[in-house]
Amino acid sequence: MTETDKKTIFSGIQPSGSLTLGNYLGAVKNWVLLQDEYRCYYCVVDLHAITVRQDPAELKARCLEVMSLLLAAGLDPGKNIMFFQSHVSSHAELAWVLNCYTYMGELSRMTQFKEKSGKNEENVNSGLFTYPVLMAADILLYNTDLVPVGADQKQHLEISRDIAIRFNNLYGDVFTVPEPYIPKVGAKVMSLTEPEKKMSKSDENSFGYIALLDAPDLIVKKIKRAVTDSDNTVRYAEDKAGISNLMSILSAITGKSVEAVEADFAGKGYGDLKSAVAEAVVEELKPLQERYRQIRADKAYLNAIMKEGAETAYANSQRLLRKVYKKIGFAPREI
Repeated sequence: MTETDKKTIFSGIQPSGSLTLGNYLGAVKNWVLLQDEYRCYYCVVDLHAITVRQDPAELKARCLEVMSLLLAAGLDPGKNIMFFQSHVSSHAELAWVLNCYTYMGELSRMTQFKEKSGKNEENVNSGLFTYPVLMAADILLYNTDLVPVGADQKQHLEISRDIAIRFNNLYGDVFTVPEPYIPKVGAKVMSLTEPEKKMSKSDENSFGYIALLDAPDLIVKKIKRAVTDSDNTVRYAEDKAGISNLMSILSAITGKSVEAVEADFAGKGYGDLKSAVAEAVVEELKPLQERYRQIRADKAYLNAIMKEGAETAYANSQRLLRKVYKKIGFAPREI
């Protein structure tokens, strides 16, 4: 397959908290499988992060941590375009234009705005309200065909599609209208302490998630403390959320089906399952953590990747942005 035949995928990841096992098994590990088949843009969305007040030093460190973890997980900067959102000014520029083609009513219906503003009543800023417009700009800048989305992001992709269609109806064929990408593989990993909820790096209870940089002994401790039930039968079932979650994790790491995992633990107890899951997670993350430490210590390597990724993303995005500016009637720099 030639580069021109490849469809484009865009995905952004927030530098809020440490990346978790859920991020890795549910998304990042799958991204590695996409890099030969698609033209992929992977962006650390630091502009999105500041809708919540950030400590500047911590934000910078987390951005570098996330980029390093993506590289350590196997994303090849020679095959993917990887960059920080704030390094490519086209994102903010297109977001302003798209703000003028997005309706207040659309934004007020966004579920995440209602949830986040409810949790952060002292800082309900306009950036939080227009967050989906910046997300639309992220996606539309690169003629994105496909966007990997979870259930919590479907609304944002839908509004991106609505904005693109509205703009195209006014000015002709400008934006590619993106479609959701449903990965062939990818586990949905739930909280270890509240298995009805998705594992989240923003969980206030650190025992609810496994961070990719957690030490082996801490990983073991967290999994041993994972919520289960009193049945003590290793079985994948809707009414056994905690056990089903541990089985899903083991299945995603080993490549075995949950049915095979269930068969492996026939006649065994929860302690056996937790020990097996802990061992599998530790072994899965060990090479990633070693590679991360090497990358994070090599400032020249990291800077080179950030610079090249930003330059490529900027050049590609500016072609689309110039087309948008021309369509809406902005005068070019040279007449």
